[in-house]
Amino acid sequence: MAEQKKTNEALNVEEALTQSEAFLIKNKKAIIGVVVAVIVIVAGVTMYKHFYAAPREEKAQAALFKGQEYFEAGSFETALNGDSIGYAGFAKVADEFSGTQAANLAKAYMGICYAKLGKSQEAIEALNSFSGDDQMVSPAIKGTIGNCYAQLGELDKAASTLLDAANQANNNTLSPIFLMQAGEILLKQGKYDEAIQAYTTIKDKYFRSYQAMNIDQYIEKAKLMKK
Repeated sequence: MAEQKKTNEALNVEEALTQSEAFLIKNKKAIIGVVVAVIVIVAGVTMYKHFYAAPREEKAQAALFKGQEYFEAGSFETALNGDSIGYAGFAKVADEFSGTQAANLAKAYMGICYAKLGKSQEAIEALNSFSGDDQMVSPAIKGTIGNCYAQLGELDKAASTLLDAANQANNNTLSPIFLMQAGEILLKQGKYDEAIQAYTTIKDKYFRSYQAMNIDQYIEKAKLMKK
């Protein structure tokens, strides 16, 4: 009987892990889309409203515009380094127009381009150079940094950064995403109590989020793995 119980529990864990992996695969593009949309829409609108009138800022924004088009088309290499017909690239915009809000935004774009191109260390450096205190943009940047650490296999930094991003965002849009990602990393590390805490925070604090709909199965998975 005890052996049968252990077998059933093992099967439950395996099933839960499969569901978890399916969630990450299914939602990977959506998660990236959320972060990108936040940066492009919120930061872009804020910059336009408050800084577009200044001559140097206007010139910097004009230099940034073509890169945004390449970025949205998925041409990340060109968006980052420029083309042969006059567009300089996000990296050059960030350097030449240093001190402007457009240059600051270019650093965010740079970081995401590097991440999309699989250059996680370069992405972290670029994203860390971005400055901002917007309640959506800043945690979105931090969450992206956390995912880059995960890609580099630096799981302690990845989990802590994602948890910080979730806490900083403190909303039903971004926080549950980063808590889910942190939870998966913590499970891989065998930090079951911390994973349970991350999932429970979604259940208790962000219960109106999409992620909260199925969070009980993730909490149960972590508890089963802990046994």
